[in-house]
Amino acid sequence: MDTTDQRGVYVPIRDSEQPQLGKFDKPLPCFGCGIGWFSLLLGFVCPLMWYYATILYFGNYYHKDPRERDGLTASAISALVFTIAAVITIIVIIC
Repeated sequence: MDTTDQRGVYVPIRDSEQPQLGKFDKPLPCFGCGIGWFSLLLGFVCPLMWYYATILYFGNYYHKDPRERDGLTASAISALVFTIAAVITIIVIIC
């Protein structure tokens, strides 16, 4: 077999003008949807996941991968809405 045959060998895509182009070629964790969106969906079953994603959002986790920012933001907003709804419910029940 000829060692110069390059068929079937994958070469990372690089761009001299944008060196980070190949940085985000790998899929996101949690079945490809990212931690933020996964936490948002799982938060409807266990709302503590929204608070976990909120901590990641305020801890600037999205600097590692900017694709995570939207999901973490959605989870933070869900945590805020859930907290307000829980406080209003507790106030109505007590009074």
